[in-house]
Amino acid sequence: MYKGARRYDAPLLFFVKAMKYLIVGLGNVGDEYAGTRHNIGFMMIDAFAASVRAEWQDKRYGFVAKCRVKNAEMVLLKPSTYMNLSGNAVRYWLQQEKIPVENMLVLVDDLNLPFGTIRIRKQGSNGGHNGLGNIQSVLGTDAYARVRFGIGNEFTRGTQINFVLGQWTDEEKAKIDDRLKVTTEIIPSFCLQGIDRTMNQYNNK
Repeated sequence: MYKGARRYDAPLLFFVKAMKYLIVGLGNVGDEYAGTRHNIGFMMIDAFAASVRAEWQDKRYGFVAKCRVKNAEMVLLKPSTYMNLSGNAVRYWLQQEKIPVENMLVLVDDLNLPFGTIRIRKQGSNGGHNGLGNIQSVLGTDAYARVRFGIGNEFTRGTQINFVLGQWTDEEKAKIDDRLKVTTEIIPSFCLQGIDRTMNQYNNK
């Protein structure tokens, strides 16, 4: 040791403060809605929760699970308010966990995208989606990130509701698991790398 050097008897410890995020999967509760196209938001967040072994608990306004990936603390939420009132659950858990809206990611179905197409946006209109519309109305902003999972629009005039609330075809079921693997990568990427890098990496995948 050179003269005058300071000696440390213990190693220096550096603590990185964890950032907290709210990840919301939109859908409708109840057996009659399980596995329907409109519930792909639930399917995406369930797949991620399973990948990190997070356990769901029945809480106020929804089912909640918590997990941590590196320095990202994630609160996972499946609103139990039904799709049209999703904003009530989102607002409550943002406030309850003291999470800023820019740290929220919403997982949702999209009629305007071909089946299996995944698009990430940092903000934007609700595109006629009732769940996104209610969140925007309750929060007073559309400046929050969302992952849109295309469910296609293979329906005839006047049958949109039946299509959205209908079950996947056998052909679609065979492909969903591979697409869900992509969304389970997107969620931690959003928390650890940010929305811009995540969009660049996954919007064409």
